[in-house]
Amino acid sequence: MTVPLWIDAVQWTDDGLVPAIAQDAQTGRILMFAWMNRVALEQTVSTGEAVYFSRSRQRLWHKGEESGHVQRVQEIRLDCDGDVILLQIEQIGGIACHTGRESCFFRRLVDGQWQITDPVLKSPGEIYGEGAHGHE
Repeated sequence: MTVPLWIDAVQWTDDGLVPAIAQDAQTGRILMFAWMNRVALEQTVSTGEAVYFSRSRQRLWHKGEESGHVQRVQEIRLDCDGDVILLQIEQIGGIACHTGRESCFFRRLVDGQWQITDPVLKSPGEIYGEGAHGHE
């Protein structure tokens, strides 16, 4: 299989990973951060849906494989240093976080304390089944 030339522009970590940020293409809100390896990025490009690499499980993770909350990729960008991927996506179901919130960035630092700013739209139990912890 021929390696696409565009992938050579990516500056991978020593572990063969690149950070990936998922941003809502409509609102501009940052929804989540994850890692990709070469195969995840290639699959994301070929399928049009976000595929990440789970460091904890050491395997590919198609976002929404358990929850149904897939991310349809509208655009892929590479930063100036070539070491961060930005995915502009349509978040199916409106939930990107395994906690059942729109975004993983739902805590804001206010006066030295983290305050929760976003409501749970659907409980992890409803999304993943009772007793499940969620984290796709």
